[in-house]
Amino acid sequence: MILFDEKNPRSLEGHEELAARLGGVKLPDEIAVCIGGDGFMLHCVRKHGLDRVYLGLNAGHLGFLLNEVDDWDAVVERLVARAWNVHSFPLLEATIHTVGGGTVHELAINDVYLERMTGQTARIALTIDGHEVVDAMVADGIIFSTALGSTAYSFSAGGAPCHPEVPIMGVTAICPHLPKLPPFVLPASARARVDVRNPDYRPVRVVVDGTDTENVEAVDVHLSSEKAVRFAYFAGRDLTATMVRKIVRRA
Repeated sequence: MILFDEKNPRSLEGHEELAARLGGVKLPDEIAVCIGGDGFMLHCVRKHGLDRVYLGLNAGHLGFLLNEVDDWDAVVERLVARAWNVHSFPLLEATIHTVGGGTVHELAINDVYLERMTGQTARIALTIDGHEVVDAMVADGIIFSTALGSTAYSFSAGGAPCHPEVPIMGVTAICPHLPKLPPFVLPASARARVDVRNPDYRPVRVVVDGTDTENVEAVDVHLSSEKAVRFAYFAGRDLTATMVRKIVRRA
């Protein structure tokens, strides 16, 4: 399966280059080749599920989740030779409780975050493993990230970047006013709960890898012990080097 972003000219061009070189070569059924950016990769996983292995080819900007493409002939040689390694990354599980009693279950590769929906700041309570961290923090929101997602929105908001192979859950407040909650990292066993104070007056939404649920009154988040996404990287891909490039990127 080859997936490409029809709205991305570089992705369209990449699909043409790949299709012309592959000809009638059949790739393994479990492999989904995704040509696009990180956001498109997240979309592909959401649409096609966790049973596949996703091999991304970067046609976006940084492409942290993807393989870089310098030579399409070399890419085809690697695909035909199956010269890739598969890495498994745990997902965040979120149970979202909406105003009115609804419940939504979501999985996240990168992050789950709560954010205010209006000009009013959010007021949220945070509990970790039953321990109250803050009772009514005034902030724009809060981010929970996997290690893989720790160099995305969380990092931009001041969170600590983590090596993608470390099973952690990062917690980063978004523009906290009072109290000044610093970013911190939790072990894989940790369970977090956020309760929204005055959700009718200060409405909050939850965004899970770009998909949002509005008018939320609480959310439970933890790192899954069962659900994981599998990404394939060409031989020689160094996840440490990729992380370092991301955190010191200057342009």
